[in-house]
Amino acid sequence: MATTNSSQGALAPILSALSTMQSHAAGKNKAGAHDFLEKFQKSSEAWNTTHTMLQDSSTSPEARLFAATTLKGKITYDLHQLPDNAHEALRDSLLSLLHLYIAGPRPIRTQLCICIASLAIQMTAWKNVIAMVGSTVGDSPQGLDCLLDFLRILPEEVTEGRKINLTEDQLADRTKELLEDNSKQVLTLLVQYSQASSDNAKNPRLYDCIASWLREIPAVDIVNSPLLDQIFNAISDEASFDAAIDCLCTIFKDTRDVDENKTVIQELYPRLLRLRPKIAEAAGVEDADLLKGMTRLFAEAGEAWVVLIARDPNTFRTLVDAILECCAYDRDREAISITFIFWYDLKQYLTLEKYMPARAALADLYSNLVDVMISHLQFPTPEDGNEKDLFDGDREMEDKFREFRHAMGDVLKDCCEVLTPTDCLTKTYQKIKAWAQTYAGQASGTSVPHWQELEAPIFALRAMGRMVNPEDTSVLGEVIPLLTQVPDHEKLKFQAIMALGRYTEWTSEHPGTLEAQLNYVISGFSHPSPEVVQAAALAFQYLGVDCRKLLGGQIPVLHQFYESIIDKLKPTSQEEVTEGVAAVVSVQPLDKIYETMKMFCDPVMQRIVSLAQQAKDEKSENVVADYLGLIVTFIKNIQPYVSPNEVNPAVTYCKEILPALSGIAKHFTNSVPILERVCRCWRYMIISYRTATAPLLGELANSIAEGFQASRQGCFLWATDAVIREYSYGAEFVDQDTSDNVFRFFTQQVTVFLRILTELDPNEAPDVIEDFFRLATDAVRFYPVKTITSPLAPPMVQAALTSLTLPLVDPLLATLQFLRDYLDFGFEHPPVSEFTAGDGPRAKTPVEIQNAVKETLQKLGQQIVQQTMTGLMYTFPEDCYGDASAILLTIFSLVPPAAAQWVAATLQLLPQGSLKPEEANKLMKGINEKIRNNEVRKVRAILQDFTNSYRRRNVTPREGLGRLEATRFRFTG
Repeated sequence: MATTNSSQGALAPILSALSTMQSHAAGKNKAGAHDFLEKFQKSSEAWNTTHTMLQDSSTSPEARLFAATTLKGKITYDLHQLPDNAHEALRDSLLSLLHLYIAGPRPIRTQLCICIASLAIQMTAWKNVIAMVGSTVGDSPQGLDCLLDFLRILPEEVTEGRKINLTEDQLADRTKELLEDNSKQVLTLLVQYSQASSDNAKNPRLYDCIASWLREIPAVDIVNSPLLDQIFNAISDEASFDAAIDCLCTIFKDTRDVDENKTVIQELYPRLLRLRPKIAEAAGVEDADLLKGMTRLFAEAGEAWVVLIARDPNTFRTLVDAILECCAYDRDREAISITFIFWYDLKQYLTLEKYMPARAALADLYSNLVDVMISHLQFPTPEDGNEKDLFDGDREMEDKFREFRHAMGDVLKDCCEVLTPTDCLTKTYQKIKAWAQTYAGQASGTSVPHWQELEAPIFALRAMGRMVNPEDTSVLGEVIPLLTQVPDHEKLKFQAIMALGRYTEWTSEHPGTLEAQLNYVISGFSHPSPEVVQAAALAFQYLGVDCRKLLGGQIPVLHQFYESIIDKLKPTSQEEVTEGVAAVVSVQPLDKIYETMKMFCDPVMQRIVSLAQQAKDEKSENVVADYLGLIVTFIKNIQPYVSPNEVNPAVTYCKEILPALSGIAKHFTNSVPILERVCRCWRYMIISYRTATAPLLGELANSIAEGFQASRQGCFLWATDAVIREYSYGAEFVDQDTSDNVFRFFTQQVTVFLRILTELDPNEAPDVIEDFFRLATDAVRFYPVKTITSPLAPPMVQAALTSLTLPLVDPLLATLQFLRDYLDFGFEHPPVSEFTAGDGPRAKTPVEIQNAVKETLQKLGQQIVQQTMTGLMYTFPEDCYGDASAILLTIFSLVPPAAAQWVAATLQLLPQGSLKPEEANKLMKGINEKIRNNEVRKVRAILQDFTNSYRRRNVTPREGLGRLEATRFRFTG
């Protein structure tokens, strides 16, 4: 690894590329530099070049850090590029570099420690790792600091050892050698270091190192050593505070098995309680970091020992009280969220019958927690009195506060479970009532004194809404009338309306309160604040849905209201109000459904037709789409029960609007929002009214087919999917002729899609590909015989292979799932229940289907294996691994010897140098052995391990990948 003149010359292009990456060069130049450096990192030349860069002090620190990082990657992924007899020289060279960088820069030193740790894991002949590193760095303060860094890193790298190409057994053996066998030596070394000087005892890296080795050293050994005193003492030192807190929290986590760690907890708990005064101290001096650290310490202890708190609440009550104290003192709300997991975990235990005594013993603390949470829910009071900007223009802080409030709402739900909803609601009622008694008389219009003290308990009331039983007759009867009197102040009105929306199930059981609530909610639609209007729309939706029967007699009034406000609302609010209205329409008597639906929908359709005639640009087309969405909402929610022999009145109305919808689809072939809403209308007609839509089927299928051919939009395939699901063979009330016609309709859509894919690159139509293969999957499931034996089946599989080159998760998943389902029909027993066998023997897949699948494999098996393995090794996102490996398993189960040959052929196409011959031989030997032993299912694990390992070493495709690229799809039908 010595420096040579040729190596020096090799640095110039690398340094130039690094300079480009760090400059303001054009994007194209940076992309070129990035590609160059990426290729360099994976090259064999990088071994010597990185050493040269690290040994040259004239090279910039940034360039040397890049070299150290590159070297780390080489050792982790590319050690196979070096002969085994070079490993010792590499180790010695790395130790020399570590000695060179003992004094820093620390980021480079850290990377070198990782390099040595990674090499130590793989170089199994190296037995005295820690001793050799220790002798290299020496016993100077800087050397010992460096050794602590290495000791911290070693357990982390061993734990993450799956990145390295070792078998599970090899890794387990090496873990024992490096960690378990050295744990006592490391503990002794850490004790000696901590006692050597007061400065050592304050070194944060000491505590980082202890925390790291707690993976191997039992907590009891640390607790019984002098290190425990040092850790607790380090909390009082500013430099070591954070590291000591981290270390103690790690110890607490290590004692989660409370029965096994009783003596350890008995030692730790009193020491922890002695730190409690620091909570008040932090609040007194307004030290947010100290309070956050103390909160974390007590909360982590609470999480670790939560079962002990439930078993022995008297002993551990002080711990719970300390965590509550942290919450109460956290005026800046910086630390309180750390406690949320604890309160949830403790609630989970206290609500078990077994721990009822603990629930009673700690109930008062949860009651106090409700008060603390409500106080923290208050919006800030602006110092300058500017009510329009409560956060001094800091939008990030405002967003954080809003998210934080909802998280505190979850804690209030926990309190409801430990206490009772009535107890918690009573507290909010008392706070609302107290505010009303003190300030209500001073409020006028939007001027409301101390509104924050009223808004917070209303928010709490809203947050606890789903915890209340709709049949509850206690405090809500007092609270709801108060909410309908909340002043018009923007935030108060918003919160009151949102709270009413949370209690609509309760309202449905207490109709006496409905009128006042409905009037209050409707008044929100005329409020100048858009947020209040949106809240009113949402609350109206819930009132309509949950109180539909109570509002059933108010159709004329609701229609007048609907027509008066629908054009004034944002699209989301339009949908919400429409859903509320549709819910009321849905409970009308059957003989009134048609006229009521027509009363509401006709004006909407008139708007749609009028707007469509005037639409000239994207904005106006989106408005048309929004109103079409309201028709979808009506169709989706109005589903009257009608016997099979009767005409469905909703279908009668749908038949009336079908020509208008078809005309709009024909006119707006380039407007995706409009086409999606039209297709959604058609789709929900089928989903909502099922086979009652038979009279519409011919016209509907023609419109869907024409629309797909004209627009090439995937939404027409959603609509097709709904049709083939509902009218499949054997479906109730569906005759065979209808199913035959529906399958012909499907094949027509398939032909159009295959022609589209012939003309376009898959990257130009990912949505259409996803929608098609979801449709094709359903066709395989609902029409297996016709689909799999169709002459269109092989082209569909070829189209799937082309689609596997996409980099997007959803289209890939749809494609892989299609291939899985298609291939699964090659087995003796089908993957779906289409071929039922009643209570008799398990059904069998018809022979013609099995043969059709196996014929496809004979023709395309090599390509399927090649594309699937290529995806697993290079391009598939992680979410696709399961389906992809399942496809390989299916192929191996159906045709084992051929599958093994196809895998071997795929390996031959990999880029030169990316796979050692020995590794390929090992893979094929393992596969063939499993096939011989009739353990085909285990082949999946072998292939997964191989592709995972290969992918880690070849994170992105390298030179030569072109040989693995899919061929361009061609369809001539």
